[in-house]
Amino acid sequence: MNAEQEQKQLLVRERIRDFPDFPSPGVIFRDISQLLKDPVAFKGAIDLLEAHIKASHPQVDYIAGLDSRGFLFGPVLAQRLGVGFLLVRKKGKLPGPTESASYTLEYGKAELEVQKDAVKPGEKVILVDDLIATGGTMRAACELMAKLQADILDCVVLTELRFLKGAEALKPFPLYSVLQYD
Repeated sequence: MNAEQEQKQLLVRERIRDFPDFPSPGVIFRDISQLLKDPVAFKGAIDLLEAHIKASHPQVDYIAGLDSRGFLFGPVLAQRLGVGFLLVRKKGKLPGPTESASYTLEYGKAELEVQKDAVKPGEKVILVDDLIATGGTMRAACELMAKLQADILDCVVLTELRFLKGAEALKPFPLYSVLQYD
């Protein structure tokens, strides 16, 4: 990482606030609201994600954003890269025929969906979200893309909570994070 990228990373980190004991005791919530309010910091976050994608993946067909904060970063990245954007939504939010994958939450199960015609076999996809914790949501999104026979190039996130071992849950799919918290 060069000096300019390090400055952007520092600015991004400074704009993420910690809220202890939210939504439950013992949890530290990493809030991106201040990052989104600051156009320079938000641009820096997008620049860092874009630089990684361009350096690592010269050919991309789609950016797939995870419901809902992946919708904040994904369309901007897709536009900058000149590729399409795909919606990976919570169950029941997409019209037409869909594929679904379930994943486990602390308090139950949830499902993600994508439209069956979102990608063609072999098309190259990068999945994006704001954060990875245990990896369940991102793993389900990878499973959806795999069902459609997409070539999953990478999973990119702004923040990674390493102590929850989300990267382990994604294997064999790769993970890139701008910021890491241990």
